Amino acid sequence: MKRDRRVKIVATLGPASSSPEMIQRLFEAGVDVFRINMSHSTHEGARELLTSVRAVASRNRHSIGILADLQGPKLRLGEFQGGRVFVADGSTFQFDADEKTVGTANRVYLPHPQIFSGVEPGHNLLLDDGKIRMRVTEAKPDRITAEVINGGALASRKGISLPDTLLPMSALTPKDRADLDCALELGADWIALSFVQRAQDIIEAKAIIDGRALVLAKIEKPSAIDDLDAIIAAGDAFMVARGDLGVELPVERVPGLQKRITRKARSAGKPIVVATQMLESMISSPMPTRAEVSDVATAVFDGADAVMLSAESAVGQYPIEAIQMMDRIAIQVESDPSYDTIIHTNEFAPQPTGADAISAAAYAIANTVKVAAIVCYTATGSTALRVARERPNLPVIGLTPIAETAQRLALVWGIQTVRTSDPEDLSDMVRKACRIAFEEGYVKAGEGVVITCGVPLGSPGATNMIRLAFIDELGLPDGHSPDALPVGGKKLPVKPASERGG
Repeated sequence: MKRDRRVKIVATLGPASSSPEMIQRLFEAGVDVFRINMSHSTHEGARELLTSVRAVASRNRHSIGILADLQGPKLRLGEFQGGRVFVADGSTFQFDADEKTVGTANRVYLPHPQIFSGVEPGHNLLLDDGKIRMRVTEAKPDRITAEVINGGALASRKGISLPDTLLPMSALTPKDRADLDCALELGADWIALSFVQRAQDIIEAKAIIDGRALVLAKIEKPSAIDDLDAIIAAGDAFMVARGDLGVELPVERVPGLQKRITRKARSAGKPIVVATQMLESMISSPMPTRAEVSDVATAVFDGADAVMLSAESAVGQYPIEAIQMMDRIAIQVESDPSYDTIIHTNEFAPQPTGADAISAAAYAIANTVKVAAIVCYTATGSTALRVARERPNLPVIGLTPIAETAQRLALVWGIQTVRTSDPEDLSDMVRKACRIAFEEGYVKAGEGVVITCGVPLGSPGATNMIRLAFIDELGLPDGHSPDALPVGGKKLPVKPASERGG
C-alpha cells in the first residue's frame, strides 16, 4: 500500500484498538508503526496484538513496524491516612524509610532508597505530575526534609519526580526485564526505553537485546538533556516524550528542546519521534483543536521521522478519525510550497564514511537530473537511513531481502520498503530496481531513478556504488534487455545468505 506522505505515523494499541478488525482499519487509515505499551499490557495480550499486526502486514503485503514501550521505573509515595491529605504552602514535609507508619500531612513513607542516596539540599521534588512542588532542605540516608513551595491535596501512591537529581538506578526494572524478554521473543522491531538518564542506560539495554531489536530512547528526563550528545551517539532512535519532559522541566522550555533534539537526531541520521498530546482533544471529540493541528504541523515541518498518538488511538472514542486527521495534516504540510525550504533550513554535512558520501551524492544527482525516485538496496537498513537523512523531495524505496530490516524502516522518514531477493548481478540489480519502482507506482515510463547498492552484492554495510537508470514503457531500464549482463558477461559475486547476516 503506497503512502502519499513521508513522515510516519505511530499509533498506540489499547482497548479502543486491540481487535484484528480495528488494527486493519487503523493500518488502512495510515498507521506505519504500532506501539504496544507494556505498562498496560500483559505478555499474553502483547502476543495477541503482535500476532494481529503481523497478520495485517502479511495480508496487505506491507511491512509494519512494532514498537514495544517499556514502563521504566515508577517512583511513588507510600500510603496516607484516609488515602488523601492536604499539604499546605510553606509547611515542612518529610519523606522517610518508616514503612510501618501511615502518612500524614507532614510525612510519608518513600519506598525508594535510591532517592535518599541521590537527592541533595536545593533539589526540587515534584509530586502528582508536578501539581505539588517542594524543595529539599535536608537530605539524610533515611530521611528527606523539604519545604512545600506549592501545596495541595496529595493522595496515596502518587508519583514523585526529581528533575535535578541523577538517580543511581538502572532504567530497567525487574518488570522491564521480563517485558523485554517477552517483546524480544515475540519479535518486536523497536524497544522504547523509558527513564533514560544517561547513555549508559542505552548501552546496558543494548547488551541485553544483542541486536535482536533496535533501541528507541525516550527523552523525558532533564539529566538526559545534559547527556544528550552521548545519548544520541548510543541510541538507534529517539522520542521527544513531551509529557514527562514537561513535568520535570518548565513547560515553556519543551518546544525549544523538541527542535534541539530533532536537529541532533537528524544530524546523526537516526529516527526521531515526536509524541504526547498531539491530538489530545480527539480522545473525546471527532475534531482536533486548531492548536493541535499546528502542533502536528510543526513537527512535520521540523523534519521529524514520525509523529505518535497515545491515548487518542488506545482509549479514545475516535481512533480512526485521529489517524486520518494526522495523515491529512502531514500530507498538507508536505505539499506546502514552503515545506522543502523549511525542512532544509538546517543542512547536515555527510559523516566521513564512504556510505554517507554515496548517499549524499545520490541526493545531489537526483536533484540535478530530476529523477522520480531513489532506490536503495539495503541489508541492515543503514543505507536507507543515510539517504533519509538528506530528506530528499522524492520517494525513497528501500529494497531488502530481510523482513526485520523492512519492519524497522517503517519508522524512518520517507522510506517505502519492498521485500525482494538479492539481485544475481549488476544487470539484475538495475532491472529489479526499475521494475519495482515502476510497478509500485513511484516511477512512470521515461522517468529516471538513482540506485545505490554495495559491491560485492549482498554485503551488509558495503554501499559503494550509484547507478542512474531511465525506465521504458515495460518498466525496464531503457536500452537494456531482460537478459543483459555487465560488460564481459560476468556475474558479480554475491555472498551466500549464511554469510550476509542481518
